[in-house]
Amino acid sequence: MPEGHTIHRAARDQRPMLVGQALDIASPQGRFAEGADLLDGQTCTGIDAYGKHLLYRFAGGAVLHVHLGLFGQFRTSKRPAAEPRGAVRVRMMSSSHVVDINGPTICEVLDEAGVLALTSRIGPDVLRADADPERAWQRIAKSRTAIGQLLMDQSVIAGIGNIYRSEILWRQRLHPQVQGKSVTREKYDSIWRDAVNLLEIGVKNNAIITVDGVKKSRSRYGERVNIFGKPFCPACATDIRKFEIANRRVFACETCQPPAPLADVPT
Repeated sequence: MPEGHTIHRAARDQRPMLVGQALDIASPQGRFAEGADLLDGQTCTGIDAYGKHLLYRFAGGAVLHVHLGLFGQFRTSKRPAAEPRGAVRVRMMSSSHVVDINGPTICEVLDEAGVLALTSRIGPDVLRADADPERAWQRIAKSRTAIGQLLMDQSVIAGIGNIYRSEILWRQRLHPQVQGKSVTREKYDSIWRDAVNLLEIGVKNNAIITVDGVKKSRSRYGERVNIFGKPFCPACATDIRKFEIANRRVFACETCQPPAPLADVPT
């Protein structure tokens, strides 16, 4: 599933392609035909990212809400438009560009009430200037849930995904199974700052880079990580432990990230 930096990067890249123009909107796959008919010909006035959600705003007041989920993706190209590739749910065409959205989990038209309901249930997004980290702290400080699960809960903090979760906690020397209420305010503030920094690097490079002072790799995704999917800790050479929290894999070095006392591990 794309993490928050991917969605913010998509918003940044697509704004000059689409905003301020009347768009030709279609659903080549056919599953969004009604919504496409409603939006076709309207002027796009803005594109906003909230965590893993993307909102395309239109002059008529309608908003296209997209959540890519596990398998969705964006494809952008210059006009003239090529034939759609795969199951294109939505195709948006400006005078200069084509944006195809393939296989999103959510693709719907919202009014302002729907947008408010959506954004109200999303936690503060570490990449948004209007984010309030206090909101997330109030949830975490009272919770017996593992911090590794809380960081992945988009209603607590928006934008952090599976890779960033493991990487941030390793960088902060905090075990994923420590309960939220056991995290100090100082440590939480450090987690928040690190998340902002790393996701901003992700937006800039269009890749997850959590190793300090390196450039993205030449691999398909360009990732440069410390422990996610790695056999050994780069700091102490201890074997990395791989386990699951809420059915998602997580990685930890239990030398650098001392485990929580058994009594404090959420069940």
